[in-house]
Parts: sequence; C-alpha cells; structure tokens
Amino acid sequence: MRQASIDVAEDGWQLQGDFDIQFSPRLEEAVNRGVPLYFVVEFEISRPRWYWLDEKPVQLSQTYKVSYTPLLRQYRLSVGNLYQNFTRLDEVTRVLSRVRGWHVADRDVFKKDVTYQAALRMRLDTAQLPKPFQVNAIASRDWTLTSDWHRWTITP
Repeated sequence: MRQASIDVAEDGWQLQGDFDIQFSPRLEEAVNRGVPLYFVVEFEISRPRWYWLDEKPVQLSQTYKVSYTPLLRQYRLSVGNLYQNFTRLDEVTRVLSRVRGWHVADRDVFKKDVTYQAALRMRLDTAQLPKPFQVNAIASRDWTLTSDWHRWTITP
C-alpha cells in the first residue's frame, strides 16, 4: 500500500488509493497459462466506541479479475461486467494498482466532528482459484499476495 485518501465529491465520498503490486514468477506463469486471478479490494470505515463494538457505517469490497487469452494474446482486467484489454501484464498491474473515484459513502453517512478510522487493503482471493491451485496456494508463499490494512483517520 503506497497511499490512500477519501475525498468529498458532489455525490458523496470517493476513495483514491495506490498499491504496489508485483506478481511472483509463479503467479505470472499461472496467468499466462490461462488461470484467472481474482483480487479483492476491501474498504471499511469504523467509529471506535469504548462501551460497545466499533460502529462500521461503511464496509465494501470490489473484485477484479485478471485473465489471459492465448489465442488473442491479450490480458483482460474485469470488474463486474466492465473490462479492459491489454497486451502486456505490466499494463494490467499498473491499472490494477490504482483505485480512483470509487464511491464509498453518501454525504450524510458521517456525523460532524466525530473521528472515524478508514482502512483499505488488497488481496489475492485464493478461494476462487481452481481446486488444484488452492492446494498449492495453501502450501506456497508464491501464491500469497496480500497488502496489510492501511489505516488512517477521518474527521468530516
């Protein structure tokens, strides 16, 4: 995680974030052989309370799929029904590493003069890998691609 921020926009709060994504040789080989990789970006905002569990007004996640089509020699980065094609894997990782303009909350979600904690991370979702690769992912560090939670304070 390089940096993250949440900004006010016309329709609410938007998230900006930059990750430092580097595929291991084993992950790169898997993608090039046609195994799709799923990355999950998780974001949450919480308000610490001393008398009860923390309040979490915002908990969101977004899944990105990285795949390769050998016939077309193209990589594809998908988010839901939207996708973008690339000719090189480093182009995919550059776009995947930037989160821009993600609407995370409406304007009225936060109370004024209250301190909130925001947290953001990205991880490779090994549960969505084909079964033989899930076994490898458990036993090998090459399949571990997870950022630590990046936390910061927000006071609207």
